[in-house]
Amino acid sequence: MRSLMTTWQFWALLSAAFAALTAIFGKIGIENVNSDFATFVRTIVILVTIAAILTGMGNWQAPLSVSTRTYLFLVLSGLATGASWLCYFRALKIGDAARVAPIDKLSVVMVAVFGVAFLGERLSVPNWLGVALIAAGAVLVAYKG
Repeated sequence: MRSLMTTWQFWALLSAAFAALTAIFGKIGIENVNSDFATFVRTIVILVTIAAILTGMGNWQAPLSVSTRTYLFLVLSGLATGASWLCYFRALKIGDAARVAPIDKLSVVMVAVFGVAFLGERLSVPNWLGVALIAAGAVLVAYKG
């Protein structure tokens, strides 16, 4: 039996827990600061943390060992991440964390659609039902009635 720490489910749940803390800590942290500056500070912390992890685990890679195509898509991913963070922190500055986070998680729905459209992934009927429920749930949690 595989160790729990080697499963994608373990890391995905851990990611969700940290994403939840991101919303809570972020909402408190942007109280008296511009949301774009808050994103800048957060990015520096992430950069230093990842550099320390790479160093500590000996996982640095020779820059020339990475293909141009890989760099292109990593840069595009980084730009999308930066744009997402700027928008997310601006939304947190204006709205309630309990309403902003579910709308942000509509990214799960978008990943399913984009994965099928652009990556050739296949989802079964129960998978699509789950995607629809996630979308409906996000809208219902964000709804201010």
